[in-house]
Amino acid sequence: MDLNADVGESFGLWTLGDDDTLLSLVTSANVACGFHAGDPSILRRTTERAAELGVSVGAQVSYRDLVGFGRRFMDVRPRELRDDITYQLGALDGFTRITGRRVTYVKPHGALYHAVVQHEEQAAAVVDAVTAYSRATGDEIALLGQPGSALLTAADKAGLRTVREAFADRGYDTSGQLLPRDAPGALVTDLAAVAERAVRMAVKGEVATDDGSVVLVTTESICVHGDTPGAVEIARTVRTALESAGVELSPFAP
Repeated sequence: MDLNADVGESFGLWTLGDDDTLLSLVTSANVACGFHAGDPSILRRTTERAAELGVSVGAQVSYRDLVGFGRRFMDVRPRELRDDITYQLGALDGFTRITGRRVTYVKPHGALYHAVVQHEEQAAAVVDAVTAYSRATGDEIALLGQPGSALLTAADKAGLRTVREAFADRGYDTSGQLLPRDAPGALVTDLAAVAERAVRMAVKGEVATDDGSVVLVTTESICVHGDTPGAVEIARTVRTALESAGVELSPFAP
């Protein structure tokens, strides 16, 4: 099982999260590429630290929305979104290659992540960008996303590797979708609850929903958010719980 977290989400003098510690706990890092957070110096620092620790680097691509932290839906034309994704992927990949490594996957952030669950045109735009970049570089770049989403369906058809993701620190509804962030129970911060959810996802392939029922979740990577209150302790608790349950942690794309 892979354990991923969002990192590199500071900007200029504004600091968000404890990236150094988070990177020591996860196996894959979703690095902000400058559109919702991050700046060139933060991209360099984050990729260097990931390389030191042997953590896989993924491009966490977003709408062009620094003010809203990428959490507002934007009705971007598909060709423009494709180019925005390419721009972000290329920027992060450049810094990653300087460290002797490369970007191995792409994960949409925030509102874009939710949009491409059902928005087929935007999902296709993300896939088009990753496909073209993969062909140009000759490198396999995976797409990390929600199981059953339009994004992963389009990626499968395009011949890209897809990786299904689940969230230890987010609430689910009865359809197996993430609860909106403003809904009760959307964020799960109780350490015992997060640990139990992570192990249940990894071992049984299921998660409890907001009404107490259980839905199936097929996952190859479990996410903890870098901006969730207590993110470091959540990540540490999840890692310890998974290892104690006999789950081997390793990046899906080394």
